[in-house]
Amino acid sequence: MPSVKVRPGEPLDKALRALKKKLDKEGIMKAAKAHRFYDKPSVKSRAKSKAAQKYKKIKAKYSHS
Repeated sequence: MPSVKVRPGEPLDKALRALKKKLDKEGIMKAAKAHRFYDKPSVKSRAKSKAAQKYKKIKAKYSHS
């Protein structure tokens, strides 16, 4: 579990920003959002296919050289 030490006189906003940065870096928030609701397997595969198509389209756009 990531932790941030708050120094005396340090504003809490700065400590919160540091904590959010650590959580994003480790992917904890992304994982929590992914597990927030149940997705049917068909919905998961559709989203995965759509992401693959998007990636393929972008890759084709920049690999014409």
